[in-house]
Amino acid sequence: MRNLLLAALAILIMTGSALAQTASPDGATVYFIEPINGAEVSSPVTVRFGLSGMGVAPAGVEKAKTGHHHLLIDTKLEDYSAPVPADDNHKHFGGGQTETKIDLAPGKHTLQLLLGDHNHIPHKPPVKSEVITITVK
Repeated sequence: MRNLLLAALAILIMTGSALAQTASPDGATVYFIEPINGAEVSSPVTVRFGLSGMGVAPAGVEKAKTGHHHLLIDTKLEDYSAPVPADDNHKHFGGGQTETKIDLAPGKHTLQLLLGDHNHIPHKPPVKSEVITITVK
């Protein structure tokens, strides 16, 4: 199923199909439970996602006031009106996952959480965390 979702996302990106952004409710926030900003960690890094004011639903499930998590690693999203890319710097959690373990090379890394709607498009306004910096030993 994951491959089917990624293929559909790739087709949308390649064809330039425009999809409408889903509104986010006032006060919705996404945040890191773990790790905290400035943490020194070992790889694999456990990352736990927090969400307030909205619920989690898998990709492809259109339900009001819900979305699914994306983890941005050492990157920033430039276009909040298009589906989040799927690559090593943009991790998708379309199954509704709220935590993961990621392998990161030793050194400093930035992480940011971003909620996407059923089509992997950030909400309007975007529900995104602060960017945190961690150091992998």
